[in-house]
Amino acid sequence: MPGTPPDHPGDRVAALRWLRTPAGEAATARAAALVADRVDVLPALARLRAEVGPDGAGPAWELARLRARARATFGDDADRLLLTADALEQAGRPVLAARRARRLLAGGARSVADLGCASGTDTVALARAGAAVTAVDLDPVARELTAANAAALGVADRVRVVAGDVVELVAAAPDGRIAGCDAAVLDPARRAGGRRQLDPDRWSPPWSTVALLLDRAPACVVKVAPGLDHARVPDGVEAEWVSAGGSIAEALLWGRGLSRTWRRTSLLAGDGRLLELTADRDPGTAPVGPVRGWLHEPDPAVIRSGLVALVAADLGATLVDPTIAYLTSDGPAGSPWVSSYAVTDVLPFNLKKLRALLRARGVGRVTVKKRGSPIEPETLARQLRGPGSGTAVVVVTRVAGAPTVLVCAVRP
Repeated sequence: MPGTPPDHPGDRVAALRWLRTPAGEAATARAAALVADRVDVLPALARLRAEVGPDGAGPAWELARLRARARATFGDDADRLLLTADALEQAGRPVLAARRARRLLAGGARSVADLGCASGTDTVALARAGAAVTAVDLDPVARELTAANAAALGVADRVRVVAGDVVELVAAAPDGRIAGCDAAVLDPARRAGGRRQLDPDRWSPPWSTVALLLDRAPACVVKVAPGLDHARVPDGVEAEWVSAGGSIAEALLWGRGLSRTWRRTSLLAGDGRLLELTADRDPGTAPVGPVRGWLHEPDPAVIRSGLVALVAADLGATLVDPTIAYLTSDGPAGSPWVSSYAVTDVLPFNLKKLRALLRARGVGRVTVKKRGSPIEPETLARQLRGPGSGTAVVVVTRVAGAPTVLVCAVRP
């Protein structure tokens, strides 16, 4: 029937192509209005089925909802993007993609292979930075998304989308020019069947291809899992962890032609500034000492990069335990690399005594943090809830090997 996806409505590529037609765009615009009006899903779909047909209602509603979710990350671009739920979940932040593109091209590369292009986030960033991009993926959905998004954002003239096996392309390029390009970006798929793949050998492509790319292509960058074992990082390759909003946004391995240090931690500050902490060699571990007046929780990217000792030295701080990444010092810290808490009490972990202490202080609500302890923070917070109006931060950890609770004041 007119206005509905042609031929195979169950086929994802056919549905995506229909969404790019005038009929599909009109259906998505109507769905977006229903989303903006906060119409519940069942009545919204009923209206859409009546207006655009039964086959077009679902794809249009899904795209409108995904674009609404994407606005927080992609801004005005979101309303032009073609998306799937998987693509949006995997898409990186445009500001970080733009940063990667600038660094990749700073070495003189003019053409870049985006290996495993997914929805085209990196492809678009590279093209906007001036590169000619060859976007490669075996998945026809990924290729459709990338081509559509490159066109929607005005960079289609700089993008070539091709079907290709990344494993074969890397193996066939001993001269370092992957798919005939000066540089390469690789973001291995780290999920399968909805589950995160912790073993790099089970990524797609697997670690063997990642290692081969890093060995053969001096101008490359690979996105990896933040928890990657440092022992896997090849000699001469820079490993970087990037933090945004208090969590690790991405972890990167920079090829030998682009590496400038041994380890790097980067922090995207709330004002848009990018702060960096680097080490040319392993700084070792920070010294250990007793708990003092202030507790400092390093940013997760600092911990994963192994650069806690640098922050400790800058603060004049020590570790509370040799195996725990909590620092302590005599005073507060103005460092962007830590969150600081004033310590009011230090006591062995004992639920009854802890509850009694909080009641005596008039504390009725707590935020529980833990490191090196099997407790569940949400469960403990409920157990410690009381009638008082005060608040506190309760940190359950180890101090000199012993299970310990640190009660901290909430900063105004």
